[in-house]
Amino acid sequence: MPNIKLYTAKLSPPGRGVELTAKALGLELDLVPINLIAGDHLKDEFRKLNPQHTIPLIDDNGAIVYDSHAISVYLVTKYAKDDGLYPADAVTRAKINSALHFDSGVLFARLRFYLEPILYYGSPDTPQEKIDYLDRAYELLNDTLTDDYIVGNRLTLADLSCAASIASIHAIFPIDATKYAKLAAWLKRLAQLPYYKETNQDGDEELAKLYRAKLEENRNKVK
Repeated sequence: MPNIKLYTAKLSPPGRGVELTAKALGLELDLVPINLIAGDHLKDEFRKLNPQHTIPLIDDNGAIVYDSHAISVYLVTKYAKDDGLYPADAVTRAKINSALHFDSGVLFARLRFYLEPILYYGSPDTPQEKIDYLDRAYELLNDTLTDDYIVGNRLTLADLSCAASIASIHAIFPIDATKYAKLAAWLKRLAQLPYYKETNQDGDEELAKLYRAKLEENRNKVK
């Protein structure tokens, strides 16, 4: 088995997306915890690995890769036994790439912009326009789903990446299954993966718990 170090945090949706990918590939990663709240990612030792000081990051015997989607594509390209998660067909792969960009540019970006002021800067505010943007993200992905999975009727990298972000949003603002039935059914389908709870659900629940605690703490400070 390869000796791959994954620098990550249980709270991190992108990090959990990489872990889901590794589990789907049957890879065991050597997890190196990074405490974002404590600023571990800003320490010189970590910044030497990643000048952008973001997680997740992998060290695959000296090959350093960061950005969750780049990591997932790397792992599949190097270690997958077949192309099921990332088919070689140009059209299918383009659709998966589109979903990966949607995750980074819409799903995770909107979650991050909502959470960051509360978790890191002491904000007591929950701007309705940001919550509306998150709901709009639900709508966009719900409307994208025409099959059981994001790209066709089989699990791909598109699902593993988007599930980590969507589940984290869902833990804070539960999906209204009456409005977004396809999205709710898709997430329930992903939750049946044998490695899902430990790899993703526990982390999104921990993130939601931290969010609520931080929000209460911030609001108590301004009373």
